[in-house]
Amino acid sequence: MGRKATIDRKELARLVAEGMSVQELAAHFGVSESGVLQAKRAAGLAKPMLDHSAALPWKLARAHAQSGPATNLRNLSAAAQGRPPAAERLNTALRWAQRLVDGGLDVRYDAAEGFTEVPAAPQGSHVASVLAAARKALDNR
Repeated sequence: MGRKATIDRKELARLVAEGMSVQELAAHFGVSESGVLQAKRAAGLAKPMLDHSAALPWKLARAHAQSGPATNLRNLSAAAQGRPPAAERLNTALRWAQRLVDGGLDVRYDAAEGFTEVPAAPQGSHVASVLAAARKALDNR
């Protein structure tokens, strides 16, 4: 049985700073991609996970997790947290949300039905608040 591969933290930090991918790091150190990700977390080199619970306050059924509304809300949430997605994804989410806001609409979620567009409540809409947070963060960049 061979010796367990180890990842030198200084070398890992240097290679991450040089932009080496997780796949390249795994090959370099002779470990799995999961091993690289664990080492990056342990060394404080991994970006913290984003929290999308404010944008998606529902427990989504697996079938709806990658739906258009869920994806758009996650992308707006990422922008609001200072880590916007690729420009085309962000633009899609911004256009979608602005269309709903302009039309006086919001989204409702039901685990059986998925997302549906509904009239916004008089006190405001969920989509409008997520959109406003994203625009504020984008304007402050």
